[in-house]
Amino acid sequence: MAHPLLTNCPVCTQTLKITKLHCSHCQTTIENEFELSKFASLTKEQLFFVEVFLVCRGNIKEVEKELGISYPTVRGKLNDIASSLGYEQKKKNEVDEKKIVMMLERGEISPDEAIKMLKDE
Repeated sequence: MAHPLLTNCPVCTQTLKITKLHCSHCQTTIENEFELSKFASLTKEQLFFVEVFLVCRGNIKEVEKELGISYPTVRGKLNDIASSLGYEQKKKNEVDEKKIVMMLERGEISPDEAIKMLKDE
């Protein structure tokens, strides 16, 4: 019986390394240090969400319907998964907001451009 792949040590919680692969058909064994995909670190629930998201072709409204959850919940799950994969979520930066306001005051950008820049952050 196959067991789910462990990615963290159950004793110290550090990342485990795969060092042995075995073919149950011909009994070939290969030993070395192998890398896992980033997706191997996701929980079962996160992998299920990714699967639903892909089946829905990234359409958040379809994901909402399929899972019976709200838009903010879908966004939260996406952010959580992105974070688990090692990607940092872009956050608004007060310095950038001040820079945009200063550019607006100096007439370097229009109010519409300033609004667009603030929404894109």
